[in-house]
Amino acid sequence: MQFSSVSRGLSVLAASLILAACGQETTAPAATKTVDAPAAQESASVAPLKVGFVYVGPTGDAGWTFAHDNGRKLVEETFGKLVETTYVESVAEGADSERVINQLAKSGNKLIFTTSFGYMNPTLKVAKRYPDVAFEHASGYKRSDNVGTYFDRAYEGRYLAGIVAGKMTKSNVIGYVGSFPIPEVVRGINAFTRGAQSVNPDISVKVVWVSSWYDPGKEREAAETMILQSADIITQHTDSPGPINAAESKGVYAIGYNSDMSSFGKNAHLTASIHNWGPMYVAKTQAVLDGTWKAEDSWPGVKEGIVDLAPFHADVPQDVQDYVNTQKQAIADGSLHPFAGPVINQAGDVVVAADSVMADGDLLGFSWYVKGVEGDLPKN
Repeated sequence: MQFSSVSRGLSVLAASLILAACGQETTAPAATKTVDAPAAQESASVAPLKVGFVYVGPTGDAGWTFAHDNGRKLVEETFGKLVETTYVESVAEGADSERVINQLAKSGNKLIFTTSFGYMNPTLKVAKRYPDVAFEHASGYKRSDNVGTYFDRAYEGRYLAGIVAGKMTKSNVIGYVGSFPIPEVVRGINAFTRGAQSVNPDISVKVVWVSSWYDPGKEREAAETMILQSADIITQHTDSPGPINAAESKGVYAIGYNSDMSSFGKNAHLTASIHNWGPMYVAKTQAVLDGTWKAEDSWPGVKEGIVDLAPFHADVPQDVQDYVNTQKQAIADGSLHPFAGPVINQAGDVVVAADSVMADGDLLGFSWYVKGVEGDLPKN
């Protein structure tokens, strides 16, 4: 879900203005429950449902696109000969993406997943030409009769990963490699910080922005800079294993993102906040097969199994693992929310009262740091 010069997410204010102009509602995403698809009944007499995927990065990025492609593979494994999947990787936004999306629809794909924010308008344009095709756009906010949108509550996994960091740091300094200062990323930084603070109020989080979703060199350099500034745990909101490589080579710990990145840092990688897109992709494919698919806005998380943590490193004590799993269950059953009040900003102001929970609309428009994050938030 990457792009060159625009963000993967927009502030609620900006989104509201745009949607108002388009005559659309600006409701926050509601979590959609995923369902287990029944065992596929393969039949040679029925033409397979063709399902297309458009990726902004390479499938081998170990991050965002890699996670989406794992979801595609689960669709194939689940439905067998009932489906036929196709993907196109490293597709730039703009005219090129419209061409690729159009070609997938023209080629007979009846369900198409476009997995980058910058594909939003091209997806809508193509959808008008093919009203009998179901389109699903990742992280967008514009919908039509045959265009649905989806994302996941990644901030829940960030909070849990923050607990691990808060328990494992010795310097109380954590380094965070950021991509772009947009609500999606800021939300993750804040959730991670709050998770760490929930077990270690003395921690501080340093952020270095690399202005890219996938640039292994820049990501590694940013991580090394923060390690020089006493960070003994590195995490990221970028797509390459560059920060993990840096932590491994410098002898500090790391927490990955998007997928399990432990193979890139066997000594460093404590865990990762991961996207498990497969169940959602299976459910949406089943809906098309059943004729029940609707253009909805989906925002599932830990409860639905779409957000999770990678396996823990052996260095993470068992009592820490047990505590994190307890907190994970609390998020799933609704007794814990990563942004339950009091939520305090950098200036020390209480933004969310102790008896309140931050609303989804406010989460989608995060434009400020919580207490514990160092430095100023750059203007997007």
